[in-house]
Amino acid sequence: MIKNICKFSLVAAMICSLPAISLSQSSKYKCMLQMSNYLGEGAYVVVSLVDPKGNYEKTLYVMGSDKKWYPNLKQWHKAYSKKPSNISSITGASVTGGDRSMTVIQIDNNKINAGYKLRFETAVEDKEYHEKDVEVALTNEGLAAKTEGTGYIRYVRLSASN
Repeated sequence: MIKNICKFSLVAAMICSLPAISLSQSSKYKCMLQMSNYLGEGAYVVVSLVDPKGNYEKTLYVMGSDKKWYPNLKQWHKAYSKKPSNISSITGASVTGGDRSMTVIQIDNNKINAGYKLRFETAVEDKEYHEKDVEVALTNEGLAAKTEGTGYIRYVRLSASN
């Protein structure tokens, strides 16, 4: 009898967790980033997931692989230093003025239409730092729109990736 109750409880728990499992699934998005025409070194760009209160939750992509320049991305580096993670699989080359970069980022579906944003933070050696060069609202509309930058990034455009 107790064995049957345990089996039933286990099956019930698994069934009840199915909606939570489907909510935690993620989708891939192509991220096209067009840089403005500035003079100088390549920009380091960090794409972060920020929660509805503006707190850093997760690093999604880093453009620039030389770790000695990471402290120039001041707010991201401060958050990253508190909870370092292995970002080698989501790191690529820095991007220079006028260039275009195409990357793929993965976003948890339960973050969409829930107040989250993608923050593009930029820094260039011996130049200005932009904490919020671009912020894209993680809404159906935000993910479909072209979002203008305020610093080194001219604009960002996202599209669902298959």
